[in-house]
Formats: sequence, structure tokens, C-alpha cells
Amino acid sequence: MKKIAILLFSLFFYQIVSAGSVEDGIVERIKKVGSVCVEGNDCAQASAGGAIADTGGGGEATYKKSCATCHAVGVNNAPKLGDAGSWQPRIAKGMDVLYKSAIDGLPPGMPMKGLCFTCSDDDLRAAVDYMVDSTK
Repeated sequence: MKKIAILLFSLFFYQIVSAGSVEDGIVERIKKVGSVCVEGNDCAQASAGGAIADTGGGGEATYKKSCATCHAVGVNNAPKLGDAGSWQPRIAKGMDVLYKSAIDGLPPGMPMKGLCFTCSDDDLRAAVDYMVDSTK
């Protein structure tokens, strides 16, 4: 009987000791992947998107960060990067009209600033220039 009690105690103790590592493994597997940094708050880690905006990477960086979501595949009839046929009628209206559309939006499909509210107007103009230059 004493051996059974020792065996049961040993198994119980082993489960308690090993439970910590099992729980740690579970916590590690289900932890969130990223975090959200709200503009204006001092965040411990900047996101990759923020890094692009902060470097002043020009039109291509702004395009990749924000515009490519729609303009790479033509979401909601967005003119695709490099597709001269879809860009020509827009370019014919003039660059100021394109800049205004990028900044103010163009209902129903183009949202204001392409939803890049951290982009400056100059960032958006550079992105428009990059997309227009891709058609040449």
C-alpha cells in the first residue's frame, strides 16, 4: 500500500511540476501575433507600415504601404499599376484632378486618402506620380 501511495504521489507531483511547462507552451501558442499602435500614442514597437511612412520612402513606398491593396489587382475598378489603358482617361483629366481624387477620395470606390490617414498630401501625390509613371 505504501508503494502505491508513493507512486500516486509521484504521479501527482509530476503533473503539478510539468503542468507549468504545458501551460507555458499553450500560452506561447495562443498569444497574439501583433499589436496595434494608435497614432499619437508612444508605442514600444513601430509597425512595418509606420517605418515606411517615417522614412520618406517616396511614391513607391507609399504605394506599397497603402495603394497596392486596391491598385495591384483593380479592386472596385481601381486602375492597376502599369495598366496604361485604364490610367489614360484619368491622366487626361490632369494631374491636379488625380491628386484631388487621391486626397479627397472619389465616390463610390476611392476612399479619402485611400484610407492612409498617416500619409501626408505630399506622400499621396508622390504615390500618384509613381502610379502614373508606371504607365509610361
